[in-house]
Amino acid sequence: MNKKRKIKKSVYLIVLLFILLFVGIVVLQQNHNEKKESDSNVNLPTVSQEETKKKMSLIAVGDVLIHESVYKDAENSDGTYNFHKMFTEVESIISKYDLKFCNQESTIGGTALGISGYPSFNSPDEIGDEIVNLGFNLISLANNHALDKGMDAIKYSNSYWKTKDVITAGTYSSMDERDNIKVYEKNGIKYAFLAYTTLSNKAPTNDYILNMYSASKAKKDIESVKDKVDVIIVSMHWGVEDSNTVSESQKQIAEYLSSLGVNVIIGHHPHVVQEVTYVGDTLVIYSLGNFISNQLSIGINNGIGLMYGVDIVVEDNKVSFENEYKELILAYAENSTNFKVIPFSKLNNDLLNNYKSYETKYMNIVNGG
Repeated sequence: MNKKRKIKKSVYLIVLLFILLFVGIVVLQQNHNEKKESDSNVNLPTVSQEETKKKMSLIAVGDVLIHESVYKDAENSDGTYNFHKMFTEVESIISKYDLKFCNQESTIGGTALGISGYPSFNSPDEIGDEIVNLGFNLISLANNHALDKGMDAIKYSNSYWKTKDVITAGTYSSMDERDNIKVYEKNGIKYAFLAYTTLSNKAPTNDYILNMYSASKAKKDIESVKDKVDVIIVSMHWGVEDSNTVSESQKQIAEYLSSLGVNVIIGHHPHVVQEVTYVGDTLVIYSLGNFISNQLSIGINNGIGLMYGVDIVVEDNKVSFENEYKELILAYAENSTNFKVIPFSKLNNDLLNNYKSYETKYMNIVNGG
């Protein structure tokens, strides 16, 4: 009996030892795996911050203002127009950016109404074709000349731009179209584009044909879209013509739009450059001046515009700006012919005498000096 008990006890001990050995092996393997995983985590690159950082680039230029001398300079013998030669010096700069903004100051209203310049503008389709060819994809149509040729021109313009792969804002074909603020996306960043004008040469016949600015309208528009997007860009046709000084009205509107959550305000109408600054966290370009026009004939102040580029960065639901680019441009002409947009980096004293002194003067205005 004692012998059987001893054998049974030995078996129990052997089984217990096997169990302890198995448990020990499992624990050691688990510790090894945990250490391996820990070591692996230590060696991983810290990319989480980069993954949450999104970026899109924006370049903005001012007024596309096609005076009679400008379209005559682009006219072919068969009555068509070719504006390409006017922009060859800037096309490589513009092409580098994701979003490319301009203000189509002179409405593309169709040949049936007669192509015309100041004071009642109607520009040929070909200037729009060239703007698209240059890559511009954010087009403001809200300005004081929008209704120069009446409702028929606006209808033609709206139809024309809908045939192009661009985003427009500022004139509409219906109230539903005006109120349906679209959300766009670039490089993972969702954005909205709005355009308003504070003045019009002719009174709109309804509430949607031309987007006239009011505080209540802007608030309604911005609040309807702000929770759907990362970035809100607003084009503002405002200010005092021919004045390099920002008006009190411009400042008040900028402050109000900033309080509503607008991230970028792009300004035009003065036809001359004004300050680029920040109002709160909002980037405000008060006036870009002219991109192409015959206003150099008025004087150098109206012949100089601004190209402004920047990277818009979204990280942790916050918007910031990097890689700012500012360059003055000259809407060059020789006695209202041979029009060409020339960056100051490509100017010389033969093209504009004492151009360096003008560069210093107008960059000082842009920088708020």
